[in-house]
Amino acid sequence: MPAFNAHHSPHPFPIAPRRRTVLQLAAAGVAAHVGLAAHAQTPTGRVIRIGTTFDNSGVEKPNGSGMFMGSSAFVAALNKAGGIHGSKLELVMKDDGFKPDVAKANALAFAADPSVLALLHPLGTRQSAEVIDAVPGLAVVGPNTGTVSLRKKGSPNVFWARANYDQEIGHLVRQAAGSGQKRIGLVHPKDPLGASLLAGFQAAMALHKLDPKVIATTPGTVSLEVGPAAQQIAEAKPDIVIVGLAGTAGPFVKALHAAGGNAMLYGISISAGSIFAMGDQARGVGFSIGVPSPFSRRTAIARRYQDDMRAAGHKDFSLASIEGYIDAMVLAEGLRRAGPAPTRAAVIAGLERIDDWDAGGLRFNFGRPHHEGCEFVDVGVVGANGQLLT
Repeated sequence: MPAFNAHHSPHPFPIAPRRRTVLQLAAAGVAAHVGLAAHAQTPTGRVIRIGTTFDNSGVEKPNGSGMFMGSSAFVAALNKAGGIHGSKLELVMKDDGFKPDVAKANALAFAADPSVLALLHPLGTRQSAEVIDAVPGLAVVGPNTGTVSLRKKGSPNVFWARANYDQEIGHLVRQAAGSGQKRIGLVHPKDPLGASLLAGFQAAMALHKLDPKVIATTPGTVSLEVGPAAQQIAEAKPDIVIVGLAGTAGPFVKALHAAGGNAMLYGISISAGSIFAMGDQARGVGFSIGVPSPFSRRTAIARRYQDDMRAAGHKDFSLASIEGYIDAMVLAEGLRRAGPAPTRAAVIAGLERIDDWDAGGLRFNFGRPHHEGCEFVDVGVVGANGQLLT
């Protein structure tokens, strides 16, 4: 992998100078009292309870706790400003340890509680699938997965607040092909997430009339058995490898370098939580990102995120926390449109009425097929000191 030079971006794709921003990706953490966050109640206003299930104890904890940090910061600021129609929001968290059956049980428990009106950002492909199927009468906003097959199901209670993985991978392949780098490989887990990533990769390569240089698999999303895939890729010597891994991306990068691999690496957005696990070897690794820079103040939504995070006592910004913040903002807009006495059905209807809504630099339109509200994708590369240049 080429060394990082402070005066020359390691990015093999052209990046307009006016868009260069430095992001410090901080390790996501969450306070010990995370169980109930942003709880506030006025003497006269009702409390709107929102459930959320994610991994707060396993391999995906950095992503899960980071998202919750961001959504909690949004809710705290919203409540301080008076809430929605005079009602305050309360986020109720359940840890699923990244286990699909536990995520389902948590969702069913929320559904059984009539005070819970919606669910926010479940984490993971299989976990989100279980949650979505378990609660057809509850709005599920911002599942943290870009798997296309879930979206094609057309579940009417789901509102996707991020681009899908096909769009992310297509963006990476298009830029690579446009810069003349055509020896492109992929590593993905051998599970439903990986199957979706593989299909998107093959479609993007075919669009540009390219053949994959190498395709390697790991046993599953949480499997640390990454050595064989790393060896296979090192031997194939591609120019670029798209890393379709989540929490195991860090061990894979280390294994690839140990095997002598020196390809440019680009992870999809869910790989970004592994930056710190990569240590110094993260330098030069790129990521597709489905949110604006959490450190840039170019967009109104990023400025509001930063201010609300600081007000909540958080000094470290991250991709995960700005995504959680945006998810909560989208749900709040649906709640506003649901009226002063929202029901579960009214929340779904309120979200469906979001059409070409500008959230401060991101536009959402849930009139698109399958409630895919936003198509934003950007690319960044890790530079010195764990910084991401976009």
